[in-house]
Amino acid sequence: MKKYWFVAFSVLYLFMNGCMHEDKQQAPAPKPAPVETPKQQDISKKQVFPLTGLPAEGTVNHRVIAVMVNNHPKARPQSGLQKADIVYEILAEGDITRFLALYQSEFPEKVGPVRSARDYYIDLSNGYHALYVCHGWSPEAKALLEDGTTDYLNGLFYDGTLFQRASFRKAPHNSYITFANIEKGAAQNGYTLQDDVKPLPFRQDAATGEKAETIAITYSHRSYAQVQYKYVPSQKSYYRYSAGEQTVDYDTHDPIVMQNIMVIAAKHRVIDAAGRRSIDLNSGGDGYLFQNGVVQKIQWKNVSGRILPFINGNPVGFVPGKTWINVVPDLNIVKW
Repeated sequence: MKKYWFVAFSVLYLFMNGCMHEDKQQAPAPKPAPVETPKQQDISKKQVFPLTGLPAEGTVNHRVIAVMVNNHPKARPQSGLQKADIVYEILAEGDITRFLALYQSEFPEKVGPVRSARDYYIDLSNGYHALYVCHGWSPEAKALLEDGTTDYLNGLFYDGTLFQRASFRKAPHNSYITFANIEKGAAQNGYTLQDDVKPLPFRQDAATGEKAETIAITYSHRSYAQVQYKYVPSQKSYYRYSAGEQTVDYDTHDPIVMQNIMVIAAKHRVIDAAGRRSIDLNSGGDGYLFQNGVVQKIQWKNVSGRILPFINGNPVGFVPGKTWINVVPDLNIVKW
């Protein structure tokens, strides 16, 4: 009997041992731990220029160049305004406005006539960390530029070298500078021309509001101080006129075209016998934003030196393209 149990136990042991060996041979190899691969960047997402929101081919980190451009009737038509991403138009002396043209996405061969600096234009230029270009300065602007916080080129120190006088106009309406000379002047002074420019807010949807396809801004009763913009729906763009004449480039005859027009009211105060002004561009106020042939009432704020539109406290985006900003003492001079 004992022999029987011994044989049975031996057979069972051999059977179990064989099964275990078979399971060990057939067990699948462990799977390797998953390796996380870095997510690929969306290379289809195109770069855009920070001040226009338009697609960019190549570098977008060129420093902003801000140029004071003369708008006296004897300085018209000007050179280079059609290439500016943003243009501010503000009263200087009397009823004559002056332009601050900001260039970042493209640059004309030359720009001008270049005119003298004012402190409020310098503040706007500094809001874009721009290299500021002028020819002359007011006492307030001189003090501001000489404090060392603003990189600038002043034609007072480069008349006949970096800045050239045109023979077809008389001073002070004949000072011009090429962008090659701006680059040369920057190099001479150790100014960088590379910058990570903070982008403006842009909208992708169509603007809505009251129809406004013809806009008139009357800086004075004199015709040379009357500005008009006309919207062309087929091009989704505005064309500018002064004293009833279309604003064009002197050299190319190309019209001045923009996609956004912002008009803001700011407090103006005459400060000297020459008619120079102090203009409050810090306190904010009311304004209008014209886009896509319509107008919206906005509130403007100075955000780190930049004049930006808001509605009910929320920022309003610009239509991708070029922008003109008219600063006026009173919104009553704006009609459409």
